[in-house]
Amino acid sequence: MERLLSRAEGILISGAPGAGKTTFAQALAEFYASKGKVVKTIESPRDMRLPPSITQYSKSYADLRELHDILLLSRPDYTVFDEMRDDDDFKLYVDLRLAGIGMIGVVHATSPIDAIQRLATRVELGMIPSIVDTTIFIEAGQVSKVYELSITVKLPTGLREEELARPVVEVKDFITGDLEYELYTFGEQVMVVPVSAREGRADLASKVAKIIPGAEAEIKEGALVVRLPRKANLTSRKVKALKKLAQDEGLDLRFVPKG
Repeated sequence: MERLLSRAEGILISGAPGAGKTTFAQALAEFYASKGKVVKTIESPRDMRLPPSITQYSKSYADLRELHDILLLSRPDYTVFDEMRDDDDFKLYVDLRLAGIGMIGVVHATSPIDAIQRLATRVELGMIPSIVDTTIFIEAGQVSKVYELSITVKLPTGLREEELARPVVEVKDFITGDLEYELYTFGEQVMVVPVSAREGRADLASKVAKIIPGAEAEIKEGALVVRLPRKANLTSRKVKALKKLAQDEGLDLRFVPKG
């Protein structure tokens, strides 16, 4: 809840029909209102049950251009958009978010990454983290997955030529901090690539332990982090072997003392 209050400004709530997306969005609107935030909603149809302090607008009674102007003039802290279906809906969400209004969008999706993919087909890749910083996937009425988004310039995981470095949108699990997906352009295509950090973690750890007995390894923030025991015999040959191991996985290499 601390992230939702202090850091999340662009939120996408996704899930299958009947999963509980609107119920969660309603609870989130009430939470922000209880913290003294000015909250508005855009609904179609208007079916949220909210306190009188939250103004509810319906797409049935005004077109999106009028709603855009009304919301900019009323200056809400957060607007809940339930639900976004077509290009015009997404455009309104993006315009209001880039105007500085906190946005909570509700979309249909069958997996946690689907909501981000739907946005990626409608806006420039580099703008995505400025529009959406948090995605929440609802399954059977429960929060199943929370992603946080950020952008960096790096070599995408799995690529090895340094000249292929480019802006990459990183999608990380909010709870564990694990990098799960990378979004980047390759030619004219926007690539959404799963990062198999978890699958390769045990195998990498065993390989590192063979090179340096007693050492531990983990994949963190696009790097192979090697934790060295106090009396580790770190020769240039071993460092070279570890560098090759990291490069083969498209990772940087970092050493830290084992604590």
